[in-house]
Amino acid sequence: MNDWVDLQNSLKSGRLSRRAFLQHASALGITATMIGGVLSKTAQADQPVKGGHLMLGLNGAGTNDTLNPGNYTATFMQVVGHQLYNTLVELDPKNLPQPALAESWEAKPGATEWVVKIRKGVTFSNGKPLTAADVIYTLQFHGKKGSTSAAAPLVAAIKDMKATDTNEITFTLAGPDADFPYTLADYHLCIGPENTNFLDGIGTGPFILDKLEAGVRAVTHKNPNYWRTDRAFVDSVETIAINDTTARLSALISGQVHLINRVDPASVATLAANPDCQVFEIAGAAHYTFPMRCNAKPFDNNDVRLAMKYALDREALLKLVLSGHGKIGNDIPVPSYDPFFAADIPQRPYDPDQAKFHMKKSGYDGPIIFSVSDGAFTGAVDAAQIFQQSAEKAGIKITLNQVPADSYWDDTWLKAPLCASYWDGRPTEDAIFSVVYKSGAPWNESAWSNPQFDKLLDQARGELDTAKRKEMYHDLQKLVYDDCGELIGMFNNTIDAGSSKVKGFVQKPILQFGGYRAPETVWLES
Repeated sequence: MNDWVDLQNSLKSGRLSRRAFLQHASALGITATMIGGVLSKTAQADQPVKGGHLMLGLNGAGTNDTLNPGNYTATFMQVVGHQLYNTLVELDPKNLPQPALAESWEAKPGATEWVVKIRKGVTFSNGKPLTAADVIYTLQFHGKKGSTSAAAPLVAAIKDMKATDTNEITFTLAGPDADFPYTLADYHLCIGPENTNFLDGIGTGPFILDKLEAGVRAVTHKNPNYWRTDRAFVDSVETIAINDTTARLSALISGQVHLINRVDPASVATLAANPDCQVFEIAGAAHYTFPMRCNAKPFDNNDVRLAMKYALDREALLKLVLSGHGKIGNDIPVPSYDPFFAADIPQRPYDPDQAKFHMKKSGYDGPIIFSVSDGAFTGAVDAAQIFQQSAEKAGIKITLNQVPADSYWDDTWLKAPLCASYWDGRPTEDAIFSVVYKSGAPWNESAWSNPQFDKLLDQARGELDTAKRKEMYHDLQKLVYDDCGELIGMFNNTIDAGSSKVKGFVQKPILQFGGYRAPETVWLES
């Protein structure tokens, strides 16, 4: 009966569909009564179970972590923040905007004016009712002068916002924007109460903060007055900082945590074969990057940047770092499934001769310092070593500077001339371009500045004709491809994993860990 036990475990873990289960069970000669009993129990298990203490093991934690959503830079705080806060709009598994704190929205003709109705009956964790004033305050907080919020460029597109009722806001934009609901779904734009400094964690979210130890852990408990009744099933959540990939895997297998993020692709087969674990994998917009700071030598020379792009063996990255769980990148942050993807831009090959040509043309013949840590992404050090080896064939000497994982996002990213980075992707071209590629954007990690790009980006945002807009986004992608300091070698599948006891995990192509909302949607099977 071992085969029958294995078959039941495969069904429970989700590795086998109900149809496949029926076929295999029949082949084993299992009676209809036994099959029906198992399916009945499985159906019951699919119903949310309330209670329990959910344990998460996540990377991306640092000693400078803050509860201010505008400054979230990595997974740890992004997931903690979504336990405490809600956004106005939420994206579903098909990347479509759905109502959250915004009950509805409507664009006036021309899409420069939007009327957003705020959900009634929602209260913050301190008991204050949610009103339009809280929303306006939050957006102004991110867009105020001197703001370090990564959402500042998005809010800058709002010319004016007025409370036209207690629970209604009229937004006037600087120009037409058909994607405005996507802006309101940005994970930085978590709504807090009027006059908050966002350091106390007061929000409308599914959980309430008990403790935050920066770079170590966060503890929250269920919000008894949460406005949603179809979520927040566990009683409490403990989010533990585990920046090391191997340590996260060990914590899951040993039962110390229920869910982990950023699973090493090489470990997927091992986890899938473990009846006590399950793997959540989805292809999407996530990608790994090697940003070259265009305001630092030698990357202020585009020929050096082009040399580096031709010196990267992308196929080797996909095979050796991702174990095939992804696809090669082409130095463009737009995924191939996107309707605005510029499919006619040729895939940049690994070409040592072209790399030599551009490096010689640049006049630079010194070493390239690459600051890297697996704190950037799982396998980042291995990726850097592959880059080092492939560049050597082009006569380019890359010296690796391995830096600490715990302080990577504070001390290395946005500072080192060349480092490793990752992006979970964004739902629209404007969202990724405005935050990462526009001149002066807080998270412009390559420090690239191109006036032609900036002007065209503003025009594309306001273009309501789809055909014309597609042409504009094509030209924007070509500018990035030709001139930007972003080296995008691969798009990675998002791979999270959990205990077989975890149910209700919702995978999304944009943003890992269920759009950072896994703690809100999952429950623990008793």
